[in-house]
Amino acid sequence: MRTTLLAVVSTCLLATAAAAQQPGRPQLTPEQRAAREAARAEEMKAPRPIDAVSSVWIEELTWMEIRDAIQAGNTTALILTGGVESNGPHLASGKHNYSNQLLGPSVANALGGTLLAPLVTLEPGNPSRDVVLGNTGPMVSQETYIAWLTDMGDSLRGMGFTEVYYLGDSGGNGRGMQAAADALNALYAGRPTRFHHVPEFYNHDQVRRYIQEELGIPEEMEYGASSGSDGIHEELSIASIMSVLDPASIRFDQRVKAGRASINGISLEPLSKTQELGRKLIEFRTKLTVDAIQALRHGSRD
Repeated sequence: MRTTLLAVVSTCLLATAAAAQQPGRPQLTPEQRAAREAARAEEMKAPRPIDAVSSVWIEELTWMEIRDAIQAGNTTALILTGGVESNGPHLASGKHNYSNQLLGPSVANALGGTLLAPLVTLEPGNPSRDVVLGNTGPMVSQETYIAWLTDMGDSLRGMGFTEVYYLGDSGGNGRGMQAAADALNALYAGRPTRFHHVPEFYNHDQVRRYIQEELGIPEEMEYGASSGSDGIHEELSIASIMSVLDPASIRFDQRVKAGRASINGISLEPLSKTQELGRKLIEFRTKLTVDAIQALRHGSRD
C-alpha cells in the first residue's frame, strides 16, 4: 500500500518540530541569493545521468524524471482519495484505496500527459468519537482533510502542473475535495492552474446499472443502496476490482473454504471470472471519468 496520509502527517510534524529547534538562519545578501538562484537554475537544466523509468506515479519518479515529465507536457495531476471503513467480514477496510491503485493509472493513461499524486488514504470524519473495539479508521477531521487537500493541490501547482483533478472513491470525500478546489481557484483564479473536483469518478449507481442491465448480471442490490441482499457494505463491483489487484484483499481463499464466495446472490467463483468483470468495470469507470474531465476542459460542464 502506498504512503498513507497519517504517515505523511506524522513525518511533517516531526520535521516541523526539528526545524523549530534550529537556531535562526542568517539572512542572505542579494548577491548570495542571486548566486543560489543561478545555481538552482543550472541544476534544473542538468541532464539525467541515467535512463528514466516509466511510471505515472509521482512518488515512483526521481525529481529529474518529474521535472522532465512536466517539461514534456505531463502537466495534469490527479489527486485520488479513498479511506478506511467497515466493509463487513470479507473486504479489507481500505477497499477504496485498493480500487484507487488500479483506477488511478487507468485514468491517467487514458487521459495522457497525466501524473498521479500519492494516494490520500484516510477520509474525513470525527476522530474524537467514542472508541469501539475494531472501530474503523484512522480518520481526520473535515478541517484537516480540506487543509490537506488544499495544500496538496497548491504544491502541485508550484511543481508546474496546470490542471489538478480531485477524484474520490468514497462518498464522504466529496465535500472536502470540492472545498479544496474552490479555495485554490479563488486564490489563483486559474493562473496558471485550474482545480476541479470530478464527482463522476464516484459513480457506483451507474456501475450497478451497467452490471445489471448491460452485462445482465442479476446482483441483488438496488442502484442507490449502500448494501445489497447480503446486508453488508460490500458489492460485486468493488469486490471484483479489488480481486484484480489482490484476491487476498477480498479474502477469496478463505471465503471459498467457508462456503461464502458470493455477494448479493452472485458467485465469485471462479476467480478468473470475477477478475474479468473487475477489468471491465475499471474500463467502464475510466471512461466515465475521462469523459467528465474532457467536458470540464471544453467548458461543457461547470
